[in-house]
Formats: sequence, C-alpha cells, structure tokens
Amino acid sequence: MSKYTTGEVAKLCGVTVRTVQYYDTRGILVPTDLTEGGRRLYSEDDLKRMKIICFLRDLGLSIDSISRILVEEYPSGVISMLLEQQEQLLKEEISECQEKLDKLETLKRELKSVKTVSVESIGDIAYTMSSREKLKKLRMTLLFTGVPVGILQWLSIILWITNGFWWLFVIWAVIAIPYAIWASRYYFKSVAYICPQCHAVFRPTFKETFFAVHTPVARKLTCTGCGHRGYCVETAREGDARE
Repeated sequence: MSKYTTGEVAKLCGVTVRTVQYYDTRGILVPTDLTEGGRRLYSEDDLKRMKIICFLRDLGLSIDSISRILVEEYPSGVISMLLEQQEQLLKEEISECQEKLDKLETLKRELKSVKTVSVESIGDIAYTMSSREKLKKLRMTLLFTGVPVGILQWLSIILWITNGFWWLFVIWAVIAIPYAIWASRYYFKSVAYICPQCHAVFRPTFKETFFAVHTPVARKLTCTGCGHRGYCVETAREGDARE
C-alpha cells in the first residue's frame, strides 16, 4: 500500500504543508504511520480523507463542523443539518454582498450627476441613500391611503354625469379636502432637503415647500443655512435635520 509524506499529500490536494500539519494538530487527519525519524506518513485512506476535508472546506464548513462529521458513525443526519446551515449562511452572505454592490452602483450613478465630486457631495449621497427606503415607505403610505379617495372621486363624477347623483360628489369633497390637508402636512413634516451649496439638511416652511417648483426628487427652495436658492434634493427626515 502506498505511503505519502506530508509534502506529497499537500501537493496532491492542492494545499500547503502547514495546512496538512494543522489538520493533524486538530485531530481530523492523523497520519497512519511515523518514520523512525518522526516524519508523518499517510495511507491511501488518509489521502481520501484529506480530499474529503478539502472539499468540505471549499464549501465553507468550519473545522469543528468537519470534525463532527468525521467522528459520526452514521453522519447522514449531521451532514444534512450542517449543509443546510451552511447554505443559509452563504445565502445571507450573498444577500449582504448584493446589497453592498447595489450601494456601489447607486453611488457611481449618483456621482455622475455631481459637477464637482467632494467629500461633502459623497456625504449628501450617503445621507440620501440611507433614507431612501424610508422615503419610499412614506410615499407608498400616501399612495395606498389616497387610492380609495381617488376611486370615490371618479365614481362620484361618473354617477353625477350618468345618473345625476351629485350628492356623492359632495361626499367625496367633504372627505377629500381634509385628506389632502392631512396628507400634505404629513408628507412635508416627514421630509427634509439637502442644500447643494452648503450641504446642510434643512426643513423649509410648509408654505414655501407646498408652492415650490419641483421635480420627482428635488424642490426649488431657499436654504435656511446659507440662503442659497436652487433645487434641493428631497430626503426622508431622520430626527432633527442635520446641520
């Protein structure tokens, strides 16, 4: 039967000599024989065991987990459990990496719209990105609460035109006007704006915000910090506005 030295096992399995020695100290790959000089000698079975260890390590299993598998007389249950745990762990790592990749891509895309890249401009983008999910939820809340009001509006108009039921339109107006006031105040109370000049996050007055010229992501406002007037990026308010 063939015998392999530590170096030969390492070469055949594509690892370092120190790795083979480490597995010996951990008790998961004990050499079958020792030479008179104390050199480790591994058998064919040892080599197969080493290849199994390397395969499991490539899957990301820890030394402790591999040790549990190797000492089990009937390892099928342990293997299934450990593989499921490792699968879940890898999925979480992939999800975290994908989230980081999405943030990097968003940052690159946002930086293209910035005339002069600076630490402050990166800070503005980071602040906006961190509150983007909160801003999305805010808008979805208003959307879902506004859908019934919108449906009632069109239903009342159709019934007024087709059947003369004008009173339903009056009911809609009684509901819609208070809702519009509440929704506007709720929305503008929950958002803030980033000044492109001094990079402060500020909250303008309700009147100025309501009547300001705007795009889907910005409004033309006067910064309360430096007095600059221009398009300021809308973001979700997080506690007190950042100055």
